[in-house]
Amino acid sequence: MATLAARPKPDPLARPHSPRLVFFHSGLSGRCRRVEGFVAQVLQRRQNHDTFVVHRVAQEEHVDMFERFKIDEVPTLVVVDDKIVQGRLERPRSCREIEQFLAPWLK
Repeated sequence: MATLAARPKPDPLARPHSPRLVFFHSGLSGRCRRVEGFVAQVLQRRQNHDTFVVHRVAQEEHVDMFERFKIDEVPTLVVVDDKIVQGRLERPRSCREIEQFLAPWLK
């Protein structure tokens, strides 16, 4: 007969949840593909892989999300923490610009 182990309680002193980095893009845009590479580079640079939970939202598939967040231009990066938009960057042009935008959350 199998026994069930008690599930450990979450540690209240453990690191809180990660903020969400929402990447609004279009699959048809070369600029969006380039910016996706910039984001990956910024997150890898100082081992920030786990700093954000990254969500990619394609314009062609999730028009409702674009309307909900009032996204007019792609690519756009949005940081959401505790269900509140903490920052927004439209049409980033470089790794440096993205790194400066994400600096408050990076290690």
